[in-house]
Amino acid sequence: MKHTFRFNRPFLGTVLILLAGCSDPADKVPKSSATTPQEEPAATVAPAAVAGSAAGRTYSVRPGSTIRFVGSTVTGSHNGGFTNFSGTLMAADGKITGHPEITIDMKSTWADNPKLTGHLMSPDFFNVAQFPTSKFIVTAVDPAGKVTGNLTLHGVTKTLSFPATVQVMDDAVTVKAQFAINRKDFNITYPGKPDDLIRDNVVIKFDLRATP
Repeated sequence: MKHTFRFNRPFLGTVLILLAGCSDPADKVPKSSATTPQEEPAATVAPAAVAGSAAGRTYSVRPGSTIRFVGSTVTGSHNGGFTNFSGTLMAADGKITGHPEITIDMKSTWADNPKLTGHLMSPDFFNVAQFPTSKFIVTAVDPAGKVTGNLTLHGVTKTLSFPATVQVMDDAVTVKAQFAINRKDFNITYPGKPDDLIRDNVVIKFDLRATP
C-alpha cells in the first residue's frame, strides 16, 4: 500500500528553524590555530616622564569595552563573556608598540543562562577556583592588523594569531576582532550531553577602547 505524507506549513517552518539552529557560529569567522607559545615578552610600562612623548603614549582599556564568546552544541548556541577585565598598551606614530596585556577576572564570567554561568565556572570548563585569571599578551601587530600573542587560559598558554581592526588616534586606540579558537587546545574537554555534544570551536569577540 502506498502512503502519502503531507506536511503543513507550520511544521515545515519549525523544521527550518531547528536546522538553522544547528549551524556552527565558528564557520562564519576566521579560525586561529594554537601553537607552542612564543617566549613571554617583558611587560611594557611607560615611564610617566615620557608618556605622551615621542617614546609613546600609554592607553588604558576603558569601561564600555567588551570581551564576549559564543559556544555551541549540535542543537544550538549560547552567548557569554566577561564583565571584569583590564589592560594597557602603548602607541607611537600611529602604531601599537611594546607588548599590550589584557587580564581577565574569570569570576566575572557570564552566560545567557544563569545555570550555564555556574557550569562554565566549574571544573568542567574554566575551573575558576583553580584558574581565577586569564591573560593575553600581544607579541606582534603587523601593518595589515593581524595580531599575534600568547593566551593563557585554564592554566595553558598558547600562541594565537587573528585578524583585527586596529585604529590608533591621539585620544583613543580601538581594537575589534572576531575569530574562533579550539577549546581543547586549552584542555577544556567536557563533551556535553551524549545527544547534544559541545562543539570544539568557540567564537571570541572583542571590542576594546583604550584612552590615555
